[in-house]
Amino acid sequence: MGKLEKAVRPEERIADLVIPGSKVAIVQEGNTLEHALLVLIKSGYTAIPVLDRDYKLKGLISMPLILDTALGIERIEFEQLGTRRVEEVMNTKVGWMRESGTFFRGLELSINHPFLCVVDEEGVFKGILTRKSILATLHKQMKNAPKE
Repeated sequence: MGKLEKAVRPEERIADLVIPGSKVAIVQEGNTLEHALLVLIKSGYTAIPVLDRDYKLKGLISMPLILDTALGIERIEFEQLGTRRVEEVMNTKVGWMRESGTFFRGLELSINHPFLCVVDEEGVFKGILTRKSILATLHKQMKNAPKE
């Protein structure tokens, strides 16, 4: 086992790194695309989780998905955003893990996702694990690792 694995411990849980769901911008699948666009703009993010009424994770909505819906042949059809629902265009392929997941599983999944949605055993959204927090933890561990 290498220095880094000893410092971080592969079995270490992600709980301390998760941004709680109460602090994360989200939309519900029945919201309009106009509402989702407003939430995205106000939050400053390009993608956010989509939840159902029971706060179970259903997908992600992003600026490109919304804007692609509004692109017409000759102009941007903004009126589409008030009538179309998030569930119609959201991406259901989401990077996610259980809140009981390990740090190294989060690290592995974060290779292809800027953030991971964290859910409990019933699929209820608990928050997000960002690539930034994983990298910051790795950086701290490597910086403090004893020199050989």
